[in-house]
Amino acid sequence: MRIAICQLDMAWEDKAATKKKILSLLSDCSAKDGIDWMVFPEMTLSGFSMDPLKTALDASDLSFFSDLARRHRMCVTFGGAQAGRNNLLTMDKEGALFASYSKLHLFSLTEEDKAYLPGSRQINFIIQGMSVVPAVCFDLRFPYLFWNAAARADLYVVIASWPARRAEHWTRLLQARAIENQAYVVGVNRTGRDPRTEYCGNSMIYDPLGRVVLDCREAEAVFVAAADVGRDLVLATRAKLPFLRDRRTDIASA
Repeated sequence: MRIAICQLDMAWEDKAATKKKILSLLSDCSAKDGIDWMVFPEMTLSGFSMDPLKTALDASDLSFFSDLARRHRMCVTFGGAQAGRNNLLTMDKEGALFASYSKLHLFSLTEEDKAYLPGSRQINFIIQGMSVVPAVCFDLRFPYLFWNAAARADLYVVIASWPARRAEHWTRLLQARAIENQAYVVGVNRTGRDPRTEYCGNSMIYDPLGRVVLDCREAEAVFVAAADVGRDLVLATRAKLPFLRDRRTDIASA
């Protein structure tokens, strides 16, 4: 599977301007043909705003991503608010929405927990034969989410608005989730800044051994992984190093 990451600096609370930027970035990408799956950051069109009226996805927004998927024959994962929740959504190559995940851990430091409702369940979905488990930004700090899903996860995707001042946490945690669960991790962060925060970019793909497949650094662009991502390496890694079977869930707290 050929994965692309759109790392962008959103126009603050301006969905129309951000859509134009996305189209421009994709037009400038020389490797855009043959992409199987493109992933965008958290709250893709608006930035990480605490105004649900500005972040809510309407029919025209869904149509925008549906058109992208159909036109380029690729699956698309993006973020935005729906029904008062901070969601990650995925469309297939026909532009049909087939998976929706609501962020489970809301970031109280920005009062996200006052602006949005938390999700209540984990999900997984299939792309190109790989089982994908989604997460959104602050979820990354809670390893039990990833452990709980490891048996059904070939790949974790994390979309984010992660601040530059904690950039090292972002890359280290993504790599740790890959190593400890022996799965691919695709972390997609925004770059640039909004009225409150500067963002680090550093969108990454790690393989099941924690090796870097793609590092987008800080630039605003569409990045396409040079190496295909596939389930074979997940299965081979877990067969050679069968650590998952040694996990214990029966240990009592003191």
